[in-house]
Amino acid sequence: MSRVLLVGESWFVHSIHQKGFDSFTTSEFTLGGGEFRAALEAAGHSVEHLPAHEIATGFPATAAALRERADVVVVSDVGANSFQLLPATFTHSQLEVDRTEVLRDFVLAGGGLAMIGGFMTFSGIDAKARWGRTVVAEVLPVSILDRDDRVELPGGAAPQRLAEHPIVAGLDAVWPPLLGLNEVRLRDGASLLAACAGHPLLAVGDYGAGRSAAFTSDLAPHWAPPGFLRWAGYGPLFDRLVRWLNREI
Repeated sequence: MSRVLLVGESWFVHSIHQKGFDSFTTSEFTLGGGEFRAALEAAGHSVEHLPAHEIATGFPATAAALRERADVVVVSDVGANSFQLLPATFTHSQLEVDRTEVLRDFVLAGGGLAMIGGFMTFSGIDAKARWGRTVVAEVLPVSILDRDDRVELPGGAAPQRLAEHPIVAGLDAVWPPLLGLNEVRLRDGASLLAACAGHPLLAVGDYGAGRSAAFTSDLAPHWAPPGFLRWAGYGPLFDRLVRWLNREI
């Protein structure tokens, strides 16, 4: 089974509470992706979760070091700035390793990479995620738009399986509805395994000695509602995705 490094899928919220004349603030931290991690661990994979705010200190500085730590890296809902604007560079104007180059080189050297959709992946809300302007775009099976790429589907849209690839073979032809995704374009040579609302949902490809995948919706709320998380195919889908990325199937 695979060693999986889940990067991102965490957030801080700072709230202002107003009660008449008075107001006060509260803060909270959320580590998301629990359903995803539980599904992979139930299938026998080991999962390490690196929250978004720990990338600067916890993400390896070389592809070799990353390969020693993980077989598959899953980037979920965290923008490229967190990999490029480390404190040494942003605060102190010092030279620093571009961690997006580490990710690309990790794939080319034989690692597996999955990019999961969200407000801060692919291009993201207000185009702030910026992944299309990094070298990681070279090893993804989809092209990233240079604008806000969100497709909001508040009424829900049911994904459809399009292929009999090992990742999706035997899964339902129609999956439970999702509430949104990132709009992308399928790259030449990539395989499209599922679509949602007329947009690519799951695409995979081979790059160098490694493999990569793009799942353009969420692995957790809010775009992935309870019905999708409880779907019997949720665990098998991501288990097989990880195993395919690691060349186990």
